[in-house]
Amino acid sequence: MKKIIISTGGGDAPGLNAVIYAVVKTSYKKGWEVYGSKSGYGGFLDMDDMVRLTPRDVEGIYATGGTILGSTNKGNPFAKPVENLAGEVQIIDVSDKIIRNFNRLGFDCHVAIGGDGSLEIAHRFSQKGMPVIGVPKTIDNDLEETDRTFGFDTAVSTATEALDKLHSTAKSHNRVMVVEVMGRDSGWIALYSGISGGADVILIPEIPFDMEAVCQKIADNELREKHYAIVVVAEGAVTSDGKVFNRGKGELGREEVILGGVGEWVAAEIRKRTEKDTRSLVLGHLQRGGSPTTFDRLLALRFGAAAVGLIEQKIFGHMVALKNSLMVPVPIADAIRRRKKVAPDNDKIATARDIGICFGDTESLAP
Repeated sequence: MKKIIISTGGGDAPGLNAVIYAVVKTSYKKGWEVYGSKSGYGGFLDMDDMVRLTPRDVEGIYATGGTILGSTNKGNPFAKPVENLAGEVQIIDVSDKIIRNFNRLGFDCHVAIGGDGSLEIAHRFSQKGMPVIGVPKTIDNDLEETDRTFGFDTAVSTATEALDKLHSTAKSHNRVMVVEVMGRDSGWIALYSGISGGADVILIPEIPFDMEAVCQKIADNELREKHYAIVVVAEGAVTSDGKVFNRGKGELGREEVILGGVGEWVAAEIRKRTEKDTRSLVLGHLQRGGSPTTFDRLLALRFGAAAVGLIEQKIFGHMVALKNSLMVPVPIADAIRRRKKVAPDNDKIATARDIGICFGDTESLAP
């Protein structure tokens, strides 16, 4: 009988519970035991944060958002902030303790569900000898070596629904509505939701934008008797002169780019340059919440079941990936090598340009 432990790390995403459900149900069919580590690696360090997971414990959770295990994006065991007796915060490495506890408790494999940050940590544990299987999770869809990550489809659906609703209020008041969406420095959410939601302008990190081109599109709308506009901006969008929008410092005051604020800046520039009534809206964590869509639910269930299959085959140090509609193992090292970007020649970029969507670049200025 095998003994498995699951962790969910980084930002939450719709479909996490579906993966947990699939791992537990598939494992128990084989007679294996499954445990969950709360708040990332909390259960590896404190037994109070470790829970036994049985089919009864996970019944029905595949349809719910979030994660029953909790998550954290501040729990890197290789650089864990700890406050000493003097009240000073020190950064320490507790990875060896986690390895010892993993072995002492008799676990055979760690199923790490996460994005590039969480999978990088899992890869480091794999290099230290821990049998690890990765499952790709991120609403940003920016992990290499997998066609899709679960959570992305739900985030896009949430953003598209918001755009649908904004059309009526923008049209009623002849306004420009600027909507900032997530995605870090990849434009997948902005691109998919912007096309599906009928945006006039889509600004993504992969195509630096110029406000002249953006405002010309809005002026063109006026010439065509369309007196409102919808602008979708990815949080990591950059101007043609390299301006990046940063909300502040990271954890413990360390210098770190925390993206955000570009939507408000774009709205202010449009208002100044066109004198149009302009509003900005940040969807933020709405994109992380809610029940997973059918696509994400099915994808997450497939990932979870496939992860158990890799454990059975002892294919450790690998991540389950979706490739050409099939579940395949890929080395975690390859998956985290770089973030997946929107290529300028992507067919969806071409579709958007064909239907008149502006990307704020020189090509958008062409007649």
